[in-house]
Amino acid sequence: MARSFERPKTLAAALEILPGRDWTILAGGTDIYPAAAQAFAWGRPGPAHILDVSAIAGLGAIEETPDEFRIGCLATWTQIAEAGLPGWFDCLRLAGREVGGAQIQNRGTLAGNICNASPAADGVPALLALDARVELCSAAGKRVVSLTDFILGNRRTMRRCNELVTAIVVPKRSPNARSTFRKLGVRRYLVISITMAAVLIETGEDGRIHHARIAVGACSEVAARLPALEGALIGKAAGGRLGDVVEDHMLAPLSPIDDVRASAAYRRKSALVLVRRALRDLSEGAR
Repeated sequence: MARSFERPKTLAAALEILPGRDWTILAGGTDIYPAAAQAFAWGRPGPAHILDVSAIAGLGAIEETPDEFRIGCLATWTQIAEAGLPGWFDCLRLAGREVGGAQIQNRGTLAGNICNASPAADGVPALLALDARVELCSAAGKRVVSLTDFILGNRRTMRRCNELVTAIVVPKRSPNARSTFRKLGVRRYLVISITMAAVLIETGEDGRIHHARIAVGACSEVAARLPALEGALIGKAAGGRLGDVVEDHMLAPLSPIDDVRASAAYRRKSALVLVRRALRDLSEGAR
């Protein structure tokens, strides 16, 4: 059992509480409760100090400004799916469909998914493809960092003990941008990823790609971009055979491991296949 529990009603109150202890932040609770139950079952200590931010008004809003979309830290996967976001958010919507079942999607938050920092977090590759940034607030002020910098490793982020992730910020793309997401698991739903890939491309008026972002998850300690492939796609016709551009050496940033779900070799091969299929999906949609 936790030794202390706080549920502030305002952001200011939460930020005032934070520096006092090493708090475990509770939003949707879909990661904390299973972890605490497992710790109890094995006689290990669970979270000692829980700060529940779910009662803070306004932190679940999804807002649009002239330059970006701001997804509040309490926004759930279901909210994201139903928010009417532009088509180039498809990679994030599709990733959200893979996060547990409907009950988990109704409770689980996107911010919690990235703060948990699992190598198999479904939201991370999609957010990398969307060039997302993370907003962190403390009593001293606010800072915004790229998602690439925010996640340091397996279950490790750059959030300081006096900070709260308050939003995820996604820059706007042109109407010619589109994205998709592919995931492989041992079954179709309710499964931890073996491999996953998110792809975003943006075309000019001539129908050729002038911007591409591709990220693969569950094949490294942190989901990784594929810059060599992104560069190879620039100038290609969006309706062409984009999957044929992918070559094995372009997956060099990946460092898959052997575990109970798959071997490293299988993960690497499946990543190649998923990226090719994702690009095929986008190229077929452009025809």
